[in-house]
Amino acid sequence: MKTHTVKLVVAALAVVFTMNSCSEEFLEVPVKGSNLESNYYKNETEAFAGLVATYDVMRKYSGGFENMVTFFNAGSDDFRAGGGNASDGVGIQSFDDFIITPTTMPQSYWGDFYQGIARANFLLTKLPDVPMAEDLKAQYTAETKALRALYYFNLVKMFGNIPLITEPLATSEFLNVPQAEPAAVYAQIEEDLLAAIPNLPGNLPADQAGRITKGGAQAILGKVYLFQGKNQEAADQLREVNGTPGETNQYGNRLLESFDALWETDNKFNAESLVEVAHTNASNSHWGIWGNGMDEGNSINTMVGPRSYSQVTEEAPDLPSGWSFNPVEPELYDLLQGDPRFDATILDMEALVAAGAAVYLPGYEDTGYFLNKYIPTRADVTTGAGEPILNYRQNHYVIRLADTYLMEAEALGGTGERAQALLDAVRARVGLPSVPVSLQAIYRERRLELAGEGHRFFDLVRTGRAAEFLADEGFTAKNEVLPIPFRELENTIIEQNPGY
Repeated sequence: MKTHTVKLVVAALAVVFTMNSCSEEFLEVPVKGSNLESNYYKNETEAFAGLVATYDVMRKYSGGFENMVTFFNAGSDDFRAGGGNASDGVGIQSFDDFIITPTTMPQSYWGDFYQGIARANFLLTKLPDVPMAEDLKAQYTAETKALRALYYFNLVKMFGNIPLITEPLATSEFLNVPQAEPAAVYAQIEEDLLAAIPNLPGNLPADQAGRITKGGAQAILGKVYLFQGKNQEAADQLREVNGTPGETNQYGNRLLESFDALWETDNKFNAESLVEVAHTNASNSHWGIWGNGMDEGNSINTMVGPRSYSQVTEEAPDLPSGWSFNPVEPELYDLLQGDPRFDATILDMEALVAAGAAVYLPGYEDTGYFLNKYIPTRADVTTGAGEPILNYRQNHYVIRLADTYLMEAEALGGTGERAQALLDAVRARVGLPSVPVSLQAIYRERRLELAGEGHRFFDLVRTGRAAEFLADEGFTAKNEVLPIPFRELENTIIEQNPGY
């Protein structure tokens, strides 16, 4: 890790942060200034603030211009980069075309998650000596380990060979941290999650919604196993999460009756959600802090809507304008035709314009189709302080139950009664009939059910299908992992990934 990145992390650890990863009640941690490391984490309040700071990095999924969802959507076969022009976000544009290099790779995809890991490492060293109830201390420790595991999982998926750091280091020590084999990183992820799960709650009160639960950690672990090809372990773990397909699981989770309800702004922390990033319009985010970790709005909402949108008749929805990122590829549009999930997933601007119901300004790589799951309505625009387009409050699902159903069905090899029941439950929720279960049927269902949620690129890579589906986009074998940002190589012993 780079020296300057580490300095920022160490400084950040001494500050009380507000957090977007939990309910708004859980977000309300007062900022009281900074403390030196040696004087921090002396009581339960400060330990809680350290936990909050560790959760805060979850915002990387859906906050800021360099969020995970729009970036990895652009690298899939279902969406384009879009935006205003070919230079609108050099990172997302170059990844979309698979011409990304160490100098165009945004540094934040590396640095932000290592920041979260540094916060977790520091907190884990301090918690044993904090005077607080032992059961609460065990829960805080479990949450911190689960978060560290999640952040390492994202890093190893993106970059492959990465430094493995599990304790605080002096600034000078970071220069000589070698990269670990992916297997060693995965082993640490598994160790953290297996240690965390017994001490996590199965359920949480409403004012703590968004914190990692037992089911959420098990869902992450099941996914970790699946990415390694440990299918039996994945199936066993995910079965604990899923329970009887179509029914309420042991933690109170179930598929929502309405697919459309998943995308209602106020339907936060619903029964289908397992791991969720929370956003709020109450943080008064502005351009001066956008993307630096302090803003708490959902940036996907701003990015994916049509530019210069105007409602002409009431046949069209009343929407604010967006930036036209992630236009939908015609192939996905065609695949969803006739599917009950179409309207919730795709805004068909081409049809609205043809009907004279709305107008918009086509952006770069425009197809006429937009990602509707994240497009806000005008009623979602905040009237509070801050920049309105930086203060959208729709949450983002990291993992939801339909995802774990399909992962378990895949881990079972796409065969057998249980795999069939899991696939059937996802389809029955939207009124679709049963189809014979197979890996291909499961892959297709994941593509349509989870469209635009940031999973497709990784699904293609982990199942060995990326070269087949992304060849026309310019994908080659080296693109299974990203280039390590150039600045992370300076004055360190880190080696660049092959081909970059």
